[in-house]
Amino acid sequence: MAVGTRPLVPSRLAPAKRIDGREAGLVHGARRAPRTVIGGYIALTKPRIIELLLITTLPAMVMAEEGWPPVRLIVATLVGGALAAGGANAINMYVDRDIDRLMERTATRPLVTGLIAPSHALIFALVLEAIAFGVLWAFTNLLAAILAVSATGFYVFIYTLWLKRTSTQNIVIGGAAGAVPVLVGWAAVRDSLAWSPVVLFLVIFWWTPPHFWALAIRYADDYRSAGVPMLPAVVTPKEAVRRMVAYTVVLVATTVVLIPIGDLGLIYGISAGVLGLLFLIGVADLGRNPTVTRSMRVFGFSISYVTLLFAALTVDVLVRHGW
Repeated sequence: MAVGTRPLVPSRLAPAKRIDGREAGLVHGARRAPRTVIGGYIALTKPRIIELLLITTLPAMVMAEEGWPPVRLIVATLVGGALAAGGANAINMYVDRDIDRLMERTATRPLVTGLIAPSHALIFALVLEAIAFGVLWAFTNLLAAILAVSATGFYVFIYTLWLKRTSTQNIVIGGAAGAVPVLVGWAAVRDSLAWSPVVLFLVIFWWTPPHFWALAIRYADDYRSAGVPMLPAVVTPKEAVRRMVAYTVVLVATTVVLIPIGDLGLIYGISAGVLGLLFLIGVADLGRNPTVTRSMRVFGFSISYVTLLFAALTVDVLVRHGW
């Protein structure tokens, strides 16, 4: 489906391909709803997503510094980045509250259950964005602040309001917002950009489709119910995995390109090769056996992959520069 076409309705989505009868009950995993208003506001920020974004920010800062940056700068960048991401996620929940009601996976979100009023959630999100911009501008620099807030704008207007409901390329293009934190981390240290953070950006950009589509395979029925054309809800699991393999190959190639551009050594190089091979094997295995269990195994490994890859990058930089 081309970008900009009319939103799909459930009846137009491809019929679900039966996976494994023994796994049918796993498709809609129940999630515990927040019980307090404070818990609801925390849930609006999607803390697990924030954690993943911060995992990529600090290594980018270490790479830019060619060592360990000042603690004050690290704290300011991570706090500002977390606030910006939290605000973006809260706006996403505000916009998506209509379709969240239709999906079992998201039916316990605070705007669906009525724990938090939509207007309060939107105000909360905008306040977070304002504070994030102020923190980053005051304690890092204007470039880092602009990059962080621009990622929110891209996530809200390009992904949430446009692509998510109209195109199977939604997470491919919209996922670029999740790659911006590496640019923020680098800019916080250097007050400029270079080729190394651009390649780091591309690493996260190419990683996002296989990472998210692995999860979407499990929740394809949810997306069909809500009329959201997430790729695994529109095509067969095998076709979805075929595209996952293609993106994973490009991802691994990009991690290798980073070695000469980022002046990285054996610690990162060996880690990138081994982790990339394991990721490819896992995705290929999912193509041969497209089951819910295997899709969630790939999803889980994708998180470990990016965490270990960026950890190896951090260690490599610190070792090579005598830290």
